[in-house]
Amino acid sequence: MAGNIDQPHSNNVIDASLGTATIVATVTPLKLALMSVVGSNTAAGTEVTGGSYAAQSVAFSAASAGATSNSGAVTFSAMPAITTNGIELRDNSGTPKRKWLGNLAAAKTTGSGDTLTFAIGSVTVSMP
Repeated sequence: MAGNIDQPHSNNVIDASLGTATIVATVTPLKLALMSVVGSNTAAGTEVTGGSYAAQSVAFSAASAGATSNSGAVTFSAMPAITTNGIELRDNSGTPKRKWLGNLAAAKTTGSGDTLTFAIGSVTVSMP
């Protein structure tokens, strides 16, 4: 997801790094949401629905050299029959705030009842 940061979040990071604002803390745990249609940095995509799908908690290692990745596997059980094209990372506030988004390297098609797992290190976040 290199550079695919939500615009309000990117504005906050820039402002905080320049001393014109305070960083807005992320409410953890972060949630990994699956998207059938990937959004842009200004508009959310279309989240997967059906089956027993629900966004799942995800944790990340501390960043190094401008990048990080998920520190544990993330599993979605009892998926609907759908093609997942991307993901979004959101905080866990009452009204979740999208932080990062991106396309999958390859779309993942699941049948009804399938399990979709993202292995350790397979969800990466980086900044140039």
